[in-house]
Amino acid sequence: MYIEKRKVGKKLKFYLAHSFREGNKIHKIRKFLGVDLSDVKLKERKGKAEELILEEINQYKIIQDPLQVELPEKEIEFIKNLEIKEKLKVFHLSENQWKLFSELFTYNTNAIEGSELERKEVKDILEKNKWPKKSKEDIAEAYGVNEAVKFIRETKEHLSLDLIKQLHKIVFKNSKSFAGEFRRIGKEVVVRNGLGNIVHMGAPQSRVISLLNELIDWYNKNKNKYPALILASVVHNQFENIHPFRDGNGRVGRLLLNNILLRHKLPPVNINFKNRAEYYQSLQEYERNHNLRPTIDLIFKEYRTLKKKIG
Repeated sequence: MYIEKRKVGKKLKFYLAHSFREGNKIHKIRKFLGVDLSDVKLKERKGKAEELILEEINQYKIIQDPLQVELPEKEIEFIKNLEIKEKLKVFHLSENQWKLFSELFTYNTNAIEGSELERKEVKDILEKNKWPKKSKEDIAEAYGVNEAVKFIRETKEHLSLDLIKQLHKIVFKNSKSFAGEFRRIGKEVVVRNGLGNIVHMGAPQSRVISLLNELIDWYNKNKNKYPALILASVVHNQFENIHPFRDGNGRVGRLLLNNILLRHKLPPVNINFKNRAEYYQSLQEYERNHNLRPTIDLIFKEYRTLKKKIG
């Protein structure tokens, strides 16, 4: 790491910079330290900036090409056999079942992200257009998720940048000014737990588009190779690692999960609000160890529950 100095008028700006190689690419990270700094202040800020740069380099290592090591045939066969055992073959939901699924999914996927709407209130909003005395943002996003479910039922597209942005726009068009827009320069994402500890850092904003394109390329190369559950799990988990939007990544990620399942003729899945701790643990296990099994186990668990609820 080295200090860069830039003269702007009569002022001298200081930066800490570091270049490193990732594959065939050279990346450069630069952190602004301040203007006209004394040696003492420069040394103090340099130490803090070094920590930030090391954290960012770590993110470059964590959030990279999904499934760098190909899954062994044994693992693929195991998951294929699970699909057969659980009878996860093509089946068509009736309109009434789709309506019930959408209500369940809308309530749970928003509740995971902090919506205060109760299950019955979501039902009343979607069926009767009856609004409770709750947050208008929560109500708008209930309509948005329900509309997005209809969208993935009808689309034939598997995965693309336009699809990802479209899903975000549908869900948040009446609640967020940045609906359908990826993070812009300077907008970084840090996810903390209830104690304020960092549990996840999204990809640096400068890498969002390239990482999403890598994920799309990976999917297109492997969509006829791996079982749908592996494809859907990788797309969802890697999307959450990247965190391309300022907010709303969880809901878009779970819609993408279902879109991949539907495109491969498997039933949709609902991640229950009550299982959110297990859900978060499965994401962390993928991020830290590239282990897909917890995610796939959770999907099977949710499938069993869903069958009981919608018949």
